[in-house]
Amino acid sequence: MARGHAGKVAVITGAAKGIGQAFALRLAEDGVDIVVADLDAADETVAQVKAFGRRAIGIRCDVASEGSVKALAGEVEQQFGRCDILINNAGIYPVQAFEEISFADWRRLMAINLDAAFLTASAFIPGMKRRRWGRIVNMASSTFGLVVPGYAHYIASKGGVIGLSRALASEFGKHGITVNAVAPSLTRTPGTLSRAPRAAFASMDDEFAALAARQAVPQPQTPADLVGTISFLTSDDSAFITGQTLYVDGGLVRS
Repeated sequence: MARGHAGKVAVITGAAKGIGQAFALRLAEDGVDIVVADLDAADETVAQVKAFGRRAIGIRCDVASEGSVKALAGEVEQQFGRCDILINNAGIYPVQAFEEISFADWRRLMAINLDAAFLTASAFIPGMKRRRWGRIVNMASSTFGLVVPGYAHYIASKGGVIGLSRALASEFGKHGITVNAVAPSLTRTPGTLSRAPRAAFASMDDEFAALAARQAVPQPQTPADLVGTISFLTSDDSAFITGQTLYVDGGLVRS
């Protein structure tokens, strides 16, 4: 187990289910109290975190809304007194050919995938500065290293996330705050399995199999493949690692 988690408080966006839920449960196992910020009800995640003996609450939050994020920060301060760990996990990933992307589509995706990381960082970094300790992990994507057709707006948003992570790392490292990005491949969750595959594939199982065949570790990615990295990057053991983008994708991007 990584060091320095005991008694910390983590805010995880999009953790009512899927990858975010897996992050919440791993950090709870590490001794971290959890705030789930999600548009959906987080009762299941909260109950599972509490089973580890940790405090947990779910807060309905639209991470693309400045007012909603400010309300989230106020509730976290009232309930826990601080946020030590921020994981920006919420995001959307529609498949659209570039010529079919409207400006409204573009702005909605940027608001959720990129603006939200700015808003949450703005809300929680001041407290991290005062305490001279903080860990921020922003979720990027292996698509940034692959340039997959049908994801122009998504790839652009994740490039922004990587740039923002590097910039924040540069500004706040002297205050004991690290900021890194994690770039997974397409990950098997109920959400990804229920979506329509890209045009080249008959099913999502086929799409996962095709990705796995290109990886150095030839198996489909699951949330369990990501949680160890999150545990490490939010611990004391990673205090000298910041401004980095770590591809956790079975070696899909390895050039």
